[in-house]
Amino acid sequence: MAEPVGIRRIVTGHDASGKAVVLQDSPTPNVKVRPVGGFVSHLVWVTDESPADINTGTDRADRTIGTAPPPGGTIFRVVDFPPEGGKVHDREAMLQAMGLKDESHAEGARHAFMHRTKSVDYALVLSGEIDMLLDDSEVHMKAGDVMVQQATNHAWVNRGTETCRIAFVLVDAVEHPHFVK
Repeated sequence: MAEPVGIRRIVTGHDASGKAVVLQDSPTPNVKVRPVGGFVSHLVWVTDESPADINTGTDRADRTIGTAPPPGGTIFRVVDFPPEGGKVHDREAMLQAMGLKDESHAEGARHAFMHRTKSVDYALVLSGEIDMLLDDSEVHMKAGDVMVQQATNHAWVNRGTETCRIAFVLVDAVEHPHFVK
């Protein structure tokens, strides 16, 4: 697999006098390669509360966290999806690697990557193309396309030949009767 292309992350804040300054300007420090599927996840920022605390003085990406946002919080990450190439993947291993319980329709899932999070997800395809599978349908997305996903059972599948890069912001959401199975 090719080495993942880094992402420059710029974090602003305030100095002791209240002046706006750049606090960090470097590649994302928290990059993980998922063993199942070979996805490369660049964790940009996490908040644990809403409204967000902007005075923590800590690097909010310096942590271990699964796919879902923390209760009452958010996650901003960029994910590189390599071409699937017809490979067959282990569903249980995928769920474990993503830090998810099997909260989606395990029996009869149409793809090993099917999962859902209790969140509203904003997705922006930055480069490449990808298919987002739902229970009984799918949508093809390409660079520049955006999606608002509301706790739906889904899988991201790259059937192409080039890596697809997507920026995601996940916002914790309220349980819904359709979500609880």
